[in-house]
Amino acid sequence: MKILALETSTEYCSVALSRNGQVYDKEVYAGNRHSEILLSMIRELLTENGLTLHELDGIAFGAGPGSFTGLRIACGVAQGLAYALNLPVAGVNTLEAIAQSIRARKIIVALDARMSEIYHAAYDKLTDQNWQIISPPALCLPQHAPQCDGEEWQGCGSGFDLYDEILSTRYGNNLQKIYHGFRPRAKEIAQLALLKFSNGQTTDATKASPIYIRNKVALKENER
Repeated sequence: MKILALETSTEYCSVALSRNGQVYDKEVYAGNRHSEILLSMIRELLTENGLTLHELDGIAFGAGPGSFTGLRIACGVAQGLAYALNLPVAGVNTLEAIAQSIRARKIIVALDARMSEIYHAAYDKLTDQNWQIISPPALCLPQHAPQCDGEEWQGCGSGFDLYDEILSTRYGNNLQKIYHGFRPRAKEIAQLALLKFSNGQTTDATKASPIYIRNKVALKENER
């Protein structure tokens, strides 16, 4: 099975190709240039692997949460390509993708959501590509992050990079270790998408959509 994966939910832009169990990927710091470079990165990756778009079996994308603009770019490109090629699409949660990058079983993920908030989720690994949701994806202040029972939890994500002290205090002895510098990548999106495609957990291109979690970016004056 050959799956193309896209991830543009942060300042980084990455693409990956899952092919017969192997994953090949590219990643660059894009700033706000994702829409300018994403298609060329896809072409380069496929060319390097001797493939064309017409040989793909499906397309996956980082569905969010993350940057609103970034999520729309990955979703839009995935939809456009999949619609033109008549391929199924799978959206992968970016928090789960960060957890997938850590070689540990019990993971708390905190992703910077701006406005002094974080996107939060907690997972327990069942198999290499299958995670049990312990605490579902949510938007919260770091000091109000949902508690996780038990010990041996590992923390990761840009939320831990920014609010290390607050989250360490919040979790106390529940938190065994914090990994810094981790973000959603197309490599892990591709790994997680493989299980979705194998299990038929895909959607039609026209029905693919981002996972925003935060529905409002700005507050009205009376709400502030």
